[in-house]
Amino acid sequence: MYRLLRHLPMPLIAILIGLVAGLAVWGVLDQVQSRAVEKIISKELTARLDLRSRESLLRFDQYMANYAATAQLLANHRRLAQYLEPLFWFPEDNVKPVVYQKFRPFWLPDFFGRNALLAPSHVLLMDTRGQVREIYQAGDAPLPDELLAESPGWIGDGDEVHTVFARVGDQPYLVVSDRVEDSGGYGMGHLVVVVPIDADFLAASEGSVSADNSAVALVDADEQRILASDKPAELIPGTQLDQWERRYVVTSSSLPEYEGSNWNMLFATFIPNSSVEKMADRVVGFERRQRLIAALVFILMFTLVIYLVSARLNRVLSRMTRFSQRALNIEEPNFKRGGNQLLLLEDWIQHFTNLVIKAREEMSRRHAHEMRETEALKAAIMEASLDAIVTLNGSGRIIDYNPTAEAMLGLVPQDAAGGDFARRFLDPEDHAAFVGMLARSRRQLDHHPHARGELRARRVDGRRFPVEMSIVPIDIDDERVYTLYIHDATQRKAAEREIKSLARFASESPNPILRVNAEGLIVYANPASRLLTGAWASGPGQFLPAAWIDEVQAALSEGQNHEREDDQGEQIYSLLFVPITDLAYVNIYARDITAVRRAEQESRQHQSELVHVCRLSTMGEVATGMAHELNQPLAAIVNYAKGASRRLQGGMLDTPPLVEAMRQISAQAQRAGEIIRRLRALVGKQAPIRSVVDLNYLVREVCGFLEFETSKLELRIELDLTEGEIPVNVDLVQIEQVLLNLVRNALDALEDCSAADRHLAIFTRVRAGEAIVGVADNGPGIPPERMAHLFNPFYTTKETGMGMGLAISQTIVDDHNGMIRADSEVGRGTVFHVHLPLAGAASFNGAELPEAIEPPLAAGAGR
Repeated sequence: MYRLLRHLPMPLIAILIGLVAGLAVWGVLDQVQSRAVEKIISKELTARLDLRSRESLLRFDQYMANYAATAQLLANHRRLAQYLEPLFWFPEDNVKPVVYQKFRPFWLPDFFGRNALLAPSHVLLMDTRGQVREIYQAGDAPLPDELLAESPGWIGDGDEVHTVFARVGDQPYLVVSDRVEDSGGYGMGHLVVVVPIDADFLAASEGSVSADNSAVALVDADEQRILASDKPAELIPGTQLDQWERRYVVTSSSLPEYEGSNWNMLFATFIPNSSVEKMADRVVGFERRQRLIAALVFILMFTLVIYLVSARLNRVLSRMTRFSQRALNIEEPNFKRGGNQLLLLEDWIQHFTNLVIKAREEMSRRHAHEMRETEALKAAIMEASLDAIVTLNGSGRIIDYNPTAEAMLGLVPQDAAGGDFARRFLDPEDHAAFVGMLARSRRQLDHHPHARGELRARRVDGRRFPVEMSIVPIDIDDERVYTLYIHDATQRKAAEREIKSLARFASESPNPILRVNAEGLIVYANPASRLLTGAWASGPGQFLPAAWIDEVQAALSEGQNHEREDDQGEQIYSLLFVPITDLAYVNIYARDITAVRRAEQESRQHQSELVHVCRLSTMGEVATGMAHELNQPLAAIVNYAKGASRRLQGGMLDTPPLVEAMRQISAQAQRAGEIIRRLRALVGKQAPIRSVVDLNYLVREVCGFLEFETSKLELRIELDLTEGEIPVNVDLVQIEQVLLNLVRNALDALEDCSAADRHLAIFTRVRAGEAIVGVADNGPGIPPERMAHLFNPFYTTKETGMGMGLAISQTIVDDHNGMIRADSEVGRGTVFHVHLPLAGAASFNGAELPEAIEPPLAAGAGR
């Protein structure tokens, strides 16, 4: 071998040495750096696994916090307060709760679905003693007896939301309770929400399917046994934790301690070893390829340099050999070691090798650092973005997307990758617009790279919604990709529609609406207010009339609504002044009430006419008595006139008898005139005129009308009138009509009684600022079933009656701010009470009576 090397050319030997040295160096560095890279990867993977575990735990804890917030919202909801307002739970030892199975009670709105939470299995209402009063049961399974027995321990001492974990067998539960009050703020007990922690609960807490096929589970810390997992088909509940350590990298964390929980548990994250190994193999393979490339470059450069230097040295040595052979006859020169060029070359090559190794390590370190920074930044941006981000290739197919896009469009990871974005997630009518945006982004790449527009997106379930989209083209090597930034515009569109609707609200109103500042200047008036402002000789940009300016300023200063009426002759408006004190203006809401006021006037006129008709009907019934009463003074006038005539014819001219006869004739004529006057006053049609009169006087007047009828029944009306005057401000004719109706009804009720047993009394009383007149009889009384219809129009028990007397009487009394009522007892009689306000308590000289008023009849009850 030595001889072979001796006869080989120097450049060839240098090439062989360079190749052998380069391969040896690469082999050593590959072993050393592989171990170093593996350590770095191990540390990085451990950090990422810990981060993944903490993120899962945070999502789980946040999910439970959402249940606590929702339970608090339900406990303070006005529905529950209204429901509890009329309730009163008596303390009892054994209470059987009310169960609502598969239907939601009134007091339980659906807030869990709105907040993207799984519906609880049971919702309980407990009283202040911890007894369950009502249970909402979502499914067929009832609340376990063990949980029901532990229910008093769920309730916290304070007003804060109380969250505990409960366990029945191998089934864990989340129990959230909060204090409830009725509308008056009285504490009624607690609202308790019970949610089973199962696979669905854990899957919902994680939000979406993990890209690394990881899983989460709840583990009994004492028994190290899995109780629930989000993938029960893979992680079987009930198995020991150590059974899965070969297949998964398991990271467990302690959950925050919840007061009242009856067991200790851990939250575990399971990441398949295959995923971890694949990630490590990819990184190690990448690093190895990088090192191989660097080693090849190094070998080539080393070999080339050695070859060039060796060739140069070989030529120098060849010339020196030839010179030494010619000059010194020496075949090979004898060089000293210190002057050997090969040793110098060796030192230079070693130095060069160290420089290359350092440069390669620095390049590798920078490359790894930049890769980690880029990946971390990209992941953070994608995860934290509030907008959906989707990356498409040049043909419009999906390459990547962030979690927001997954939630917004309903993407399924298995089906989304490689799918046509426009065909699957855009409204067909917007395909052309989307293609146009892509084309614009290509043309505007240099100057304006973003193409923006509004389109309608379509979820996987078919629901369409508006979006704002921005397209950014990116060139990677020779391929162009497109990044779509998608913002859900549903809320903005709804807000725009709401704003437009509210802006048109005032202008579309059929009633006048004005806005006036503190100085009385009209800053806004809708079209419907033109008639009103025209009557005021004002308008937008002008001032209100002085009287209404004062009203505006009074409303602002008091901070309360004012309601006034503006009678403009042909039109009558109701004006509501609503002050907005913080902005110093008043909104005036006007309403045309002309038709209402005219209807009220017509109603009063019809009432007056109806009362007049009733009076005519009544006078028709008493006409016979009035005629008999009128005959008496007329007969007396005739008798006195005949006597005086006979005296004059007989020559008896004594003055005193004739004067007495003339006086009697005059007195009887006045009596007849008074009877006719009372009849005309009762029958005559006139506008209602109120004046202060004595109630006792009205009673005596009515008795005078009915003297003939009472004498025909051999009855004397018993009067029990309060001493002195009882002043009332009434329409004399209308109140006489009421009393006349009541007394005639009493006379009709007494017709079937014997003359000796008939009793009719009228009494007056004063009590607490009101005057009371009562009409009592001892007739047969009114059955209870007829009492409810007594004052109904056209309700009568008489064969010839109209049924309007009591109805009209009630209308008259109500119009005088009074009250009429009846008390009756079958077989004993009836009494009617009419209550009227006193005109002036100071003018009353009689004593006030106690609240209870008994009619003056020995028979008992009266009417």
